[in-house]
Amino acid sequence: MTDIATRTPPTEVLFPEGTLHAKARVQRVEHDADGRLLLVTDRTPFHPLDHTWPDQPADRGTVVFGGTRHTVIDAVTGAVGPGAVGPGAEELLTGGDIPVRRGDPDWSFVVVHVLDRPEDGTAPPAVGQEVDLAVDGEHRAGLSAGHSACHLVSLALNERTADLWSKKPPRLDCLGNPDFDQTAIAESRILPYGSVDRYRLGKSLRKAGFAAAVLAERLAELQDAVNGQVAAWIAAGGAARIDREESHLSARRWWTCDLPSGRARIPCGGTHVASTADLGSVTVTLDLSPGELTVRTRVAP
Repeated sequence: MTDIATRTPPTEVLFPEGTLHAKARVQRVEHDADGRLLLVTDRTPFHPLDHTWPDQPADRGTVVFGGTRHTVIDAVTGAVGPGAVGPGAEELLTGGDIPVRRGDPDWSFVVVHVLDRPEDGTAPPAVGQEVDLAVDGEHRAGLSAGHSACHLVSLALNERTADLWSKKPPRLDCLGNPDFDQTAIAESRILPYGSVDRYRLGKSLRKAGFAAAVLAERLAELQDAVNGQVAAWIAAGGAARIDREESHLSARRWWTCDLPSGRARIPCGGTHVASTADLGSVTVTLDLSPGELTVRTRVAP
């Protein structure tokens, strides 16, 4: 087991509060196989791509060191754990190469800022050096709006399909409705001011008691109902925030939003707007193909 006193600490993340800028200390500096610089700091405002459910893309932005501003071309989830190169050594793995689940006592989860090799010959920062991190606020705003709208749409979809269950549903959502979203979701992708979600309507869902054939018959009616419900929630201007247990990357976080029908609370690692009113207007389009429902959401703030 790696000595806790010498292990690279997990990254303190600042994005749940909407932070866009922070000074930080460098903890690790490495290069990947393509020669790109991998920078790990003790704290960061950057939201990284999650390696287990990659729905929200990474933040964009810059980092300043050596008197020069460098572009952060990507931010990914990394894990630092026991290496194979010697006693007490650690190795940094990213994305799909991470072999353990969050919470493993021998691994620390970190945000890895990915930079191109500096063309001006600027030396990489040293461990312990202070750097200045800044997130592109316009890009963040678009992703936050897309993610918040996505959650509202999923809750509206759950509510408006509640009567299509002929059996006790496998689970209920945070508002007490049958959770079609989490039962059938296959893929979710957050876009700037939008999202695309795919739901499986196969044998297992029908066996659980969901009337997929009736959904097909009511598709236009369902689309109108979901749009109407989301519009009502936006008009109500419910406050929203991210609640979390701790400040490090792997701590659990929840999107919490006050709606007329109750307080919504959904496990979520992304970024969000501060009020449903910030979304302006949202348009939802439902498309049906054999065995699959695609939900496209667009936000016009």
